[in-house]
Amino acid sequence: MNGHGVQRITTRPHDPLMMKARIMNEQRYTCPMPRKTVIDTYFMEHRAKLLDIAAFLDRIDRAAPATDPEPTDFRVEALTRAAAILTDGRPMRTQRMLELFSDPTESPIASAAGMKGAHGAYAGTVSNE
Repeated sequence: MNGHGVQRITTRPHDPLMMKARIMNEQRYTCPMPRKTVIDTYFMEHRAKLLDIAAFLDRIDRAAPATDPEPTDFRVEALTRAAAILTDGRPMRTQRMLELFSDPTESPIASAAGMKGAHGAYAGTVSNE
C-alpha cells in the first residue's frame, strides 16, 4: 500500500498498457488543474454517477426474471466488467472501457433489417487469435 492507503496493483514487466504509460510519462500531467482542484471540483458529480450505477444494478437484482433460468444480459455483464476496470490500477481506463463496449469486428453486417438501434455493448464473443 502507498502512503494514502491505496493498494497498488503489480503488473507484468512487459504489460503493453504500462509500457505505453511509461513512454507517455513526459505527458503525464496534461490536466491544467492541480489534482486536489480536480477532486474538489468534480468529486460530488462522479460520486452521484457511481450511486446511480449501484441503484441500477440493485433495481436489476430486485426485478423478476423473464425466464427461469434467465441468462445474464450481455450489457449488464459488460457494465460489471467495466466497473472492474475502474479499480484495477492500470492506466488508460477510458480507452479500455470503450474497447470493452465496442464491437471489435471489422466486417460490415449483411443487413441492418430488424435492428432497432444501438445496444451500448457488444453482444458477440471476441476471438483471442
